[in-house]
Amino acid sequence: MRFFRLASFASLLPVSAAHTPRNVLQHVNPLIGTSGPSPNSNGGMIPSVAPPFAMTRWTPQTRENFISQCPYSFDDAFIHGFQATHQPAIWMGESGQVVLVPGLGEVKAGFGERGRLKLWERSQAFLYEVELEIEPVDGGVDLMECLHSPVPGGAQAVPDEVKEGANGRVRRDERNGSDSHGDGELHLGSNDAAPACEKPEHGASGSNYNTSDSATRANGTLKVAMTASSHVGHLSIDFPQHGGISTAAGATLNPHIFIQATRQNWTGYINIDSINYEVSGSNPQRQDYALGPHRAPNFSGYFVSRFSEPFLSYGIAHGSNLTANHTQGTGEHLGAYVTFSASTSRVEVRTGVSFVSIAQARRNLDIEAPTSLSFDTAVQNLEEAWLEKLSRVTVKGANTTSAAHNQLTIFYTALFHALQYPADFSEPLHTITGGLRTWYEGYTDSVHIENDSYYQSWSIWDTFRAEHSLLTLFAPERVNGMMRSLLRIYDYSGRLPMWANVVETNIMIGTHVDAVIANALEHGFRGFNVSEAWEAVKKNAFEPPERDEELLYYDREGYTPMEVRAGLTGYMEKGYVPNDQWAEAGSRTLDYAFDDYAAAVVASHAGDNETAAFLFERSNNYRHLFNNATGFMQSRNANGSWANATYGWTEGDAWIYTFNVMHDVVGLASLFGSREAMKSKLDEYFSTGQNDHTNEPSHHAPYLYSALGYPYLTANLTRQIAVENYNATSSGLSGNEDLGQMSAWYVFSALGFYPLNPASGEYVVGAPFFEEMSIRLSGEAAAGEEEGVEGDLVISAPDAQTKSFVKGMSVDGRVLERPILRHDDLVKASRIEFEMTDEPTDWGSEGV
Repeated sequence: MRFFRLASFASLLPVSAAHTPRNVLQHVNPLIGTSGPSPNSNGGMIPSVAPPFAMTRWTPQTRENFISQCPYSFDDAFIHGFQATHQPAIWMGESGQVVLVPGLGEVKAGFGERGRLKLWERSQAFLYEVELEIEPVDGGVDLMECLHSPVPGGAQAVPDEVKEGANGRVRRDERNGSDSHGDGELHLGSNDAAPACEKPEHGASGSNYNTSDSATRANGTLKVAMTASSHVGHLSIDFPQHGGISTAAGATLNPHIFIQATRQNWTGYINIDSINYEVSGSNPQRQDYALGPHRAPNFSGYFVSRFSEPFLSYGIAHGSNLTANHTQGTGEHLGAYVTFSASTSRVEVRTGVSFVSIAQARRNLDIEAPTSLSFDTAVQNLEEAWLEKLSRVTVKGANTTSAAHNQLTIFYTALFHALQYPADFSEPLHTITGGLRTWYEGYTDSVHIENDSYYQSWSIWDTFRAEHSLLTLFAPERVNGMMRSLLRIYDYSGRLPMWANVVETNIMIGTHVDAVIANALEHGFRGFNVSEAWEAVKKNAFEPPERDEELLYYDREGYTPMEVRAGLTGYMEKGYVPNDQWAEAGSRTLDYAFDDYAAAVVASHAGDNETAAFLFERSNNYRHLFNNATGFMQSRNANGSWANATYGWTEGDAWIYTFNVMHDVVGLASLFGSREAMKSKLDEYFSTGQNDHTNEPSHHAPYLYSALGYPYLTANLTRQIAVENYNATSSGLSGNEDLGQMSAWYVFSALGFYPLNPASGEYVVGAPFFEEMSIRLSGEAAAGEEEGVEGDLVISAPDAQTKSFVKGMSVDGRVLERPILRHDDLVKASRIEFEMTDEPTDWGSEGV
């Protein structure tokens, strides 16, 4: 086991500016995005270990997580355990977690009493290591003391002002201090962020680690190393190596591990098997249980922890109360503990996790981490899994102005973040890969067995913009399976998902899954039932949700039917969603117009040309919201009158949503009167600080310049936005990662192009950040099939380090005059050449 002492966050950062495919992992820093001043100004990331797209991620626990708080923050001083987490994003709930807590001497089961000072840590894509003080410090408080009356189940009541028409939703804007509902989901008694559950008192926050030498600590330290496979966490724990330590009274302090199965208000089960050195149990917690129509009543997270050493003693915990020698327990705040002989210097514990059963958790353990598998081999396996993905890209000519702005670290960590979701919830029955797999699905509350994967955790309002386009390039072998999973959700529930977290949560708005499917089809993927895909998308476009004329469908309104296109009744009748009848009506209208375009693309691929033509025409409905008198989009009431200009927006305002017409930039420009007039409006938008890259509705905005015929402005802005919103520190993401979208923007911008209209097969050109990038495109990316021939695509941009603007561009020698790349051309090309200059040019002035 390897441990490396670190004195600061910067010590984690690589300094080289060139690399080979074998060493790309040195540029990944999972601590990026793990801290920030508030839940919204925070990447919402954790330093997890797990393979790409894994069901379960393992993370150090510094906080008890809930909606608006992750289980880890870099700024916290104490480690309270090591958690198997299924919380996909900071604004979603946890499900079926388990926590392991190593210690010495008296067992401390309560969260606030079991924290140990973090002396140093090292986080890599494939291995997390930390050194801890032995003595626990009462340096934290329990979950309920951190929150101001959280609303159970993730739901919230509809505020009176929303009922009266102020039915938009905004995030906290740090620039002006406006109110916030986060992603509409901040469940606090006030609009302030939740306070941290602990405050360091030993100078150990941020990058100021306590680096006192271990030898000066009379009782030594605990060292924990952690790696994982898709369904198994593998911990190696080093206890002081001098045969146990003693208190002043002479009592020997034995090593122990506490296993937390459930928190308060959730009744779980736990069992200790001292003969086979195992602890198993279940945890039914699902923090989003009140959202959407599906209760998933039999959902549970199951686990089996297998230890390398025999138990000296054991017992059950209910809260902080321990009962020795008991081997089984049920109840809330439930856990178990096992102790080891005083001479034990190292314990390895493998924990299999399942959503199917304890037996399946044990099967996952036996298949993925059998006793014969050494910890070092487990580390190597995970290292190879990430290397296979990330080494598909090699980079030359990166800027590293400082450790905090190391472009290679930012780029490879972004790609690492973008290849974690959707998560594959299927579990192996016989072998790690291939063969029959099983999974629990909550829509019908049942277990399935099929020869396929099943993907969950779909944050589609966020990820439809660029993340799914990225997956078609960097994980194409997964795309067809993901599309089949979307259709399974349709089969199970009768609708495609919006924001699925085990089941549908009805978070956010729109049926942007239409664009995800359109994107796959436009990119050549056909390994799923296209006819059924069109059936599902057509239902989105023409069939309103249940109780559509009865409910506002306000964000996180509890116990509602599948929301899909709430307000579709009004939209189909009037061409817009009336603000005085449905929540977030302005944003819904614009989003539904885009979704109509996406649905039309799917219809075309399915051969329904008549409906495609109708939907292409209906995608012009965005025009109904353009107020010629003000030059802004504005919500309308049922009688056609303009609503208050601040009403009806989702995590944005009229500035941001006026440009939210990704599918028809030419048509939008015509509303302003000309391309030049729209450019002037964009100039005002950016120059007055209206762009908010911390949230997704602004992500496409800089690429509108290129589409209008001003690529030099896009090139300039993307570099500025990248520097201002991304860096290689723990606060290196200005906004929530949101299952890869924040990072997908950076990856595409670094490549030099971006999917402005993600329902199309086109990318709009910006300017590369690097002098040369070589991308190994698999056959799936080139053909959209399960098999194909691999090839390398070289993107060359000499002097890109110092020259920001594009003077000319060619694909395999074919000169491009317009700033547009077709996906077909991209994946079949061998070389894309950018001619760079340090002065703005008129290249690409034709626009789209």
